[in-house]
Amino acid sequence: MLNRLREEIRAVKERDPAAKSVLEVLLCYPGIHALLFHRLAHFLYRRGLVLLPRLISQFARFITGIEIHPGARIGGGLFIDHGMGVVIGETAELGDNVTIYQGVTLGGTGKEKGKRHPTIGDNVVIGAGAKVLGPIEIGSGARIGAGSVVLNSVPPGATVVGIPGRVVIHHGKKVPSINLNHSDLPDPVAEALNQLQDQIDRLRFQFEEESKVGKNDHKSLQYVDSQ
Repeated sequence: MLNRLREEIRAVKERDPAAKSVLEVLLCYPGIHALLFHRLAHFLYRRGLVLLPRLISQFARFITGIEIHPGARIGGGLFIDHGMGVVIGETAELGDNVTIYQGVTLGGTGKEKGKRHPTIGDNVVIGAGAKVLGPIEIGSGARIGAGSVVLNSVPPGATVVGIPGRVVIHHGKKVPSINLNHSDLPDPVAEALNQLQDQIDRLRFQFEEESKVGKNDHKSLQYVDSQ
């Protein structure tokens, strides 16, 4: 548990430039507090207890605004930035070095039993307000854009944006490391509209050129007739 805590403190200091010291991270970061409570609750949950782990989870939710079910499996180096409104469901599984921003939900889509929450790979970044729903898999190195609603599995190294989430893969290349820059996320709808506008502009130009040629031919015929 202490080793996990060291990993999570290191993750905060590496990914948040506002973190100035270990003491500040321990005292002022709700993501760290929520993970500490979750490690304890998960330990008890795996030993067959139900009520006490849920009480611990609810207490953590009350003081941090982050709700993690005791059954969720979380790898090392998780960074929950700000964290308010984050919900992680019972059968969710998170790999190592995952980054989650505020308002993220890793939830289910129905009342079915068994595996009903997402599995998140290593080095995944999930933007603020994103919803990842159902027993789907998010591949390692993927990025989920802020506000996206993801209902289908995402391949490794892909970027997802929109509602419903659309996958954009750049030349089939995987993301080699954690990328926290959300400003360069592509918008496939805007790209499609831009392509349509380009086609309209080309057709308009072609029509105008053909109209000019047609007018010149008509003038030439009038001149020949007059002779």
